[in-house]
Amino acid sequence: MTQTPYDPAAEGAQMSFDGRMSYGDYLSLDLILNAQKTWTDTHDEMLFIIQHQTSELWMRLAIHEIAAARTALQAGQLRPAFKMLARVARIFEQLNNAWDVLRTMTPSDYTAFRDALGQSSGFQSHQYRQIEFMLGNRNHAMLRPHAHRPAILALLEEELRQPSLYDVALRLLHQTVPLPDDVLNRDIRQSHTPSEAVKQAWITVYRAPQTHWELYELAEKLMDFEDYFRRWRFNHVTTVERVIGFKRGTGGTGGVSYLKRMLEVELFPELWHLRTDL
Repeated sequence: MTQTPYDPAAEGAQMSFDGRMSYGDYLSLDLILNAQKTWTDTHDEMLFIIQHQTSELWMRLAIHEIAAARTALQAGQLRPAFKMLARVARIFEQLNNAWDVLRTMTPSDYTAFRDALGQSSGFQSHQYRQIEFMLGNRNHAMLRPHAHRPAILALLEEELRQPSLYDVALRLLHQTVPLPDDVLNRDIRQSHTPSEAVKQAWITVYRAPQTHWELYELAEKLMDFEDYFRRWRFNHVTTVERVIGFKRGTGGTGGVSYLKRMLEVELFPELWHLRTDL
């Protein structure tokens, strides 16, 4: 027996969008789906472009959430900040999962279009640099790749004038466990230097979590995020080594050797090191 095809309009679904907001209009899909400009006729270049474009979109959301979390913490609104930080951790889980797709590209696939990249490289991502600056890894040398883009350079320099997320967390910690002046009044444009006093302050929190629950939860939210962030860096190294071995990166870095050096960076060092002392 032939059945009449289902028509969503029969249940009230909107089917006419002439002059009205549609799904594609709201999401600007024409703009997004026409942004995949390939430079060669190789099959896997589309994968490479979409992988990196979607990563930049996730980083855009991460910046949005980190900025809002920092503002909430500065206002003493810890619980809304916890939700935002939990979301950032899940964003980096998504970024981690994306490496599994890119690893389906073989060295032969990548070599076929690698020359078309010119000097472009992921370490030139200004959004990635902004995230690192927001978290406290403030390497001023990494401003130089953006000197040719004054608006981007100004954005990154403005971020360096703001306290990092960890600086804000330490201010909150200070309200309960006083920290020394050299921690509170340091040059916030520079990266945080590990401090024994800070570690001991966090230990005070961890030894009495019921007494200091919000600080305890804040510390663990930061740990969750850095855990996923470290995994993202590790998966990046593994993927690059699998695809190009130990060739130099397209942007002139040492490739795998450069990425392995980044694995040594600790964003919230005292939170990692206190575990040994508990």
